[in-house]
Amino acid sequence: SLIPPATVSLVLLLSCLVATGDQQPAAYKLPLIVPLVRDTNTSLYTIAIKKGDAGPLVVDLAGALVWSTCPSTHATVSCLSGACGAANQQQPRRCRYVDGGWFWSGREAGSRCACTAHPFNPVTGECSTGDLTSFAMSANTTSNGTKLLYQEAFATVGACAPERLLASLPAGATGVAGFSRRPLSLPSQLAAQRNFGNKFALCLPGFAAFGDTPVYIGTESLGIVNYTESLPYTPLLTNPRNPGYYLPVKGITVSWYGRDVTASLPADALNMDARTGRGGVVLSTTTPYAVMRPDVFRAFAEAFDAAIRGTDYAKVVRVPAVEPFKLCYDGAFPFRKRPPTWDVPTIDLELAGATGIWRLFTENYMVQTPRGMCVGILEMEAGGGMPVDGEPAMVLGLKQLDTNLLVFDLDKMLLWFSGELSFRLTGCVSPF
Repeated sequence: SLIPPATVSLVLLLSCLVATGDQQPAAYKLPLIVPLVRDTNTSLYTIAIKKGDAGPLVVDLAGALVWSTCPSTHATVSCLSGACGAANQQQPRRCRYVDGGWFWSGREAGSRCACTAHPFNPVTGECSTGDLTSFAMSANTTSNGTKLLYQEAFATVGACAPERLLASLPAGATGVAGFSRRPLSLPSQLAAQRNFGNKFALCLPGFAAFGDTPVYIGTESLGIVNYTESLPYTPLLTNPRNPGYYLPVKGITVSWYGRDVTASLPADALNMDARTGRGGVVLSTTTPYAVMRPDVFRAFAEAFDAAIRGTDYAKVVRVPAVEPFKLCYDGAFPFRKRPPTWDVPTIDLELAGATGIWRLFTENYMVQTPRGMCVGILEMEAGGGMPVDGEPAMVLGLKQLDTNLLVFDLDKMLLWFSGELSFRLTGCVSPF
């Protein structure tokens, strides 16, 4: 099939932006690996990938761009380039614009046809306009995911943004790195530059790895194994209007001490509309907790209560809600030794076409409060909408993704997922 001219231009542009000094053949470059840092105040993850003393970037799984504040003088990308065409095709559908445009005075001389992009803050829902430019970056190369080799310099196309757009991001962060499947996301640009496969891994917390590199986890019975030998995988769904990663969830079951209660969801409640993009279950690294549409939450809450009422193992009692949580209990759950944590119900997300279920254990949904323990899964606020664009039926947030290994293969549109690593009595093998 013919390759669109815009795609050819984008690949050529990204190839030209690679910094000099590469030590690998142009046909293939080694995978890259960078540490992830979890901010204690916001729970957001950042990567220190910009070169020099520049601040880190927030990881946004649904982000279409790399964006950051820019120096007073910066280069620009031509408005006639393939990269500019890609940027214009991924403007945020709805957002509140903040001040922008003042940084245009910093354009280098001769920037007559400079491309304008639209950076988006996924936490506040604000966006702006800014020049499309290039950012100098560096990261460690790795041959097998467990050993650091050398720092390598490269560049990515990204958008300038005013400092006001940094609101609600971690202190010191200078922007956002989009990790979606769109062509100007960080993983997509690295895959185009380095020819190492359109694959990346997130071990939360721990590291982000880019390229077709093994990721190892430690197990009691098998020792150190590649994730493909021990983890289930699921197909990823493509949303025509949202660049995020959607799961084919077909049901929710709550289990506790032999009692399994399946949520009585309305017909097709979790389905994604292939035409409009509405509905579905999406992953988010910028939302603190899972959020459900009201009809989904009501069915889930009834199932959770029923699972607890169905056993006399512990006298667990509902207590008044602790905002923003709706499901709260007195905390009289038993304690387990391995791993050492509260023994609470498991929440199973049944996935169509997957080799396993996505199971939520204690740390991936339960929140301890002064008045008891609350389920860290929220109901969508009336009139407030979902925290992720596109009106999904459910968002899986940071609470649900913490202490997980996620490996995205965007060539095959597959996702390997571990579930809470401590319940596998394991963890990622990290080179850092």
